[in-house]
Amino acid sequence: MLSYRHAFHAGNHADVLKHAIVVQLLEQLSQKDKPFWYIDTHAGAGLYALDHAYAQKKGEFETGIARLWQAAAAKRPMPTLVEDYLEQVRTLNPDGNLKHYPGSPWLAWQMLRDADRLRLFEMHSTEIQVLRDNFRGAGRRVMLYDGDGFTGINAILPPPPRRALVLIDPSYEDKQDYGRVVRSLQDCLQRFATGMYAIWYPEVQRRESVQLPVQLKKLPLKSWLHVTLRVKHPVAGGLGLHGSGMFIVNPPWRLKETLEAAMPALVTMLRQDDGAGFTLEAQES
Repeated sequence: MLSYRHAFHAGNHADVLKHAIVVQLLEQLSQKDKPFWYIDTHAGAGLYALDHAYAQKKGEFETGIARLWQAAAAKRPMPTLVEDYLEQVRTLNPDGNLKHYPGSPWLAWQMLRDADRLRLFEMHSTEIQVLRDNFRGAGRRVMLYDGDGFTGINAILPPPPRRALVLIDPSYEDKQDYGRVVRSLQDCLQRFATGMYAIWYPEVQRRESVQLPVQLKKLPLKSWLHVTLRVKHPVAGGLGLHGSGMFIVNPPWRLKETLEAAMPALVTMLRQDDGAGFTLEAQES
């Protein structure tokens, strides 16, 4: 797990799904005057250079954010979810050239109001240092924790304003992460049942990946939303990433409607073969 560097995958199709939804969740929280916290259990570096050797090595952003960027440049109509997400990416690339990509923490930082707060966990020794550098000068609105977000989060819940978005998004390189996600969410809900939780996971040919959303649905949840995006057929005999999913606990009531309008367009723009598609399901309280 500690060998994982998200810079190799920044801006890929899984990031597109995750970050487009995170932007929507933050916008919903911002509609009320009361402050909120954004909490990330696995923050990574927070900000990525797409012209850096790491991002260029695999070029995964070229079949992710770059496709949306090019479609927008061609004046193609975009659903609200995609346009809101692109607006945040444009903030980092004001000259129109896609060179920088915001991770979840940076998206939250861009959308943060004066009274809101960021709480970011990262245990990779190199990533936490880059994260510190990226948020240098941010002041007390941002607190960084050098350690395991799965356990560290328990000490900061519930947040003082009693409003928060918690993103749980480990790399899942260690298959034990799947079980830790379920247990972590259980613990979080005991401390802060009314919080909004977003769990990201990869769609790979691993039993744990298939079982994770099933296990999450078995928890005593009042409401949830589950969306997946596949861009291609699974790789025969391999563990390659063919899609990803987001499981939202206590989602905003209009998120399902927003995703219904956006997911067909995302499939069209990000598809790599005829295995592309999406699923969307929800349980309302």
